[in-house]
Amino acid sequence: MDKNKRVIPILLSIVLGCWFQQAMAEETTAEETQAQEANSTAPTATTETGAPAEAAAENPPSADVETAVDAPIPALAPGEQEEAETLVHQVVDRVREEKAAEEKAQAGAPDDAVRINHVPAFIKEEIRNQVRSDLHADVLQDVLTQAKNEQWGIPYALPSWVNKVSFKGDIRLRAQDDIFASSNQAGSYTDVSVVNASGGFANAGPDVYTNVTEDRLRLRARARLKIDAKVTEGIKAGLRLSTGNQKDPVSTNQTLGTYDNRYQTVWDQVYLEYKGYDEDRYPYLTLVGGRMPNPWMSTDLVWDGDLAFEGVAATYRKNLRGSDNLLDMTEHDQTMFATIGAFPLQEVDWSANDKWLYGGQVGAEFQYIDQSKLKFALAYYVFDNITGVRNKTTDSKDMDYTAPQYMQKGNILFNIRNSNDPAAELWALAAQYREINLTASYDMASYAPLHVVMSGDMVKNIGYDQKAIDRRAQGVVERAQGWQYQSDPTKARTLGYQLGVTVGWPVVTQIGNWNVSLFYKYLERDAVLDAFTDSDFHLGGTDAKGWIVTYNYGLEDNAWVSARWITSDSIDGAQMGVDSLQVDVNAKF
Repeated sequence: MDKNKRVIPILLSIVLGCWFQQAMAEETTAEETQAQEANSTAPTATTETGAPAEAAAENPPSADVETAVDAPIPALAPGEQEEAETLVHQVVDRVREEKAAEEKAQAGAPDDAVRINHVPAFIKEEIRNQVRSDLHADVLQDVLTQAKNEQWGIPYALPSWVNKVSFKGDIRLRAQDDIFASSNQAGSYTDVSVVNASGGFANAGPDVYTNVTEDRLRLRARARLKIDAKVTEGIKAGLRLSTGNQKDPVSTNQTLGTYDNRYQTVWDQVYLEYKGYDEDRYPYLTLVGGRMPNPWMSTDLVWDGDLAFEGVAATYRKNLRGSDNLLDMTEHDQTMFATIGAFPLQEVDWSANDKWLYGGQVGAEFQYIDQSKLKFALAYYVFDNITGVRNKTTDSKDMDYTAPQYMQKGNILFNIRNSNDPAAELWALAAQYREINLTASYDMASYAPLHVVMSGDMVKNIGYDQKAIDRRAQGVVERAQGWQYQSDPTKARTLGYQLGVTVGWPVVTQIGNWNVSLFYKYLERDAVLDAFTDSDFHLGGTDAKGWIVTYNYGLEDNAWVSARWITSDSIDGAQMGVDSLQVDVNAKF
């Protein structure tokens, strides 16, 4: 009993000594860590022996239990020595087991892991709230971004057609000043607006003469709204509303000054379009039906820019770079295209002689390394059943439908009624129109962003036949009263051409963009059907020559101002010289 009393204090002192050494080692390590951080800005500390503190930190006092086992035990009586060693080894074995279990539990943790045996509940809650606050903004932004990209939302909150329909439009405000030459003669040109409104060229006297002597200033506006709807893959429906009226196919302008009356709005385009794609997503086929945009490569020499075509059209495109070379197969910089179309102009009840326009065009487009483009096309347009047919008797009006429903001015005409009463006369086209049209443009991009675009357009009416005109007019070529010709009206005048150059940005849609262009136009009397050519040059129609200068400047993005000066004179008809200044403010959305 006495022996145990002496051994137990010794054992306790040994174990407590080991624990104390281990605690001191851990505390020393923490202090050394703080000292190392301080040493980055403080002078190097030394130990009591004069050695640097860093060296001491690398060799802390050993807290290993194995050292404690080998440490000498104070002297005991011979019988007590063996019993004390046994008890010491039992205690050391227990310490070794606890240490091994702790090391095993910490084996998976990283070397720099912070181990905390116990964290109070209030600290856990504070940490949880801090993490939640820090992550809230980032997580919320990520969720909103993903929701937008994947279009999350309440099912069926919006109908499916919303994502299939797109809108765009434009508004143009124009100030137009028409200045007539002093040599013009009053009563030399008939007012075609009255003719068109009455359904035919019936001359009712001097009241139908148009103004060619008094200068005219007008404010005008144009608004258009385009709707494109994706029906299914490859099929699109196109609709466009515009200002204008049903009697004028080549103008969508609304003249201001109607005692604040409302503007007319018409369906300018209504069509379905199908696009066929090959395996490379190249649109090789386009089919369009309805009232559609101009399907031809053209200028306003033949077709007015506001003209829409009613009927069907098909365009086939061929990639000329296709070959066994994969790069060439995916390049679309060399393209050939061909377009055909059929367009009814006038459906005649109780007759098979409906008026039609048929057309075909072939062309090619080449794009070069510097993004310059060369494009050209050759077209052939045929107008069927549009010439007048004289009535057989004085009182007959069976052939009145052969008179055009719309015209401007320039084409040669004859009276299809057998009456000497000027008020009963009805005038129709005397010539056939079979037009060959060659159009070309070269966009030189070597000075990009500035471009130099050169264009040319030529048309020839090969359908003009003087003998057929004589038979149609019964040997006498006539003209409407008020249509006076300076030269022989029976002489073929069937050629037209236009040459021009544009310098600047190809399209002015951004602030600071600009371009300037200069064109010369020459269009003889029967080169094209006067109904569908440019309505601005020479105030519409054919039998005109002159210059066009245009300047465009971007005021803001999608807003620009245009100034255009047009000076023109008649070629063969009665003297008519007119200069027109048009200043436009344009905006699109």
